[in-house]
Amino acid sequence: MKIYHLSTCDTCQRIIKELELPKGFEFQDIKTEAITPSQVEEMKALSGSYEALFSKRARLYRQRGLHEKQLSETDFKNLILEQYTFLKRPVVLFNNQIFVGNSKKVVEAAKQAIHS
Repeated sequence: MKIYHLSTCDTCQRIIKELELPKGFEFQDIKTEAITPSQVEEMKALSGSYEALFSKRARLYRQRGLHEKQLSETDFKNLILEQYTFLKRPVVLFNNQIFVGNSKKVVEAAKQAIHS
């Protein structure tokens, strides 16, 4: 039971409130506590790919011209580890399930899983 988020992100804060997380959830602010390689591996194992965890909305994605490149799974992994803004947020881990991002559908699925 863990959530990777940014404490400075209004969207993350809104979703955390909306999820009404039970006691015992561990919070990791990815800006102040960097994601470790093993944490990224765990997220990848649950999500199926590093690309599923990668935020193409990150400012650096366009600034670095990454949108014009063909990125591999290794590229996605290394970019997430190098710069926290490349992780699609929030990431909720609950009972061997993963919920990545802030779409209504993902948030609703997380809420269902946590409260059922």
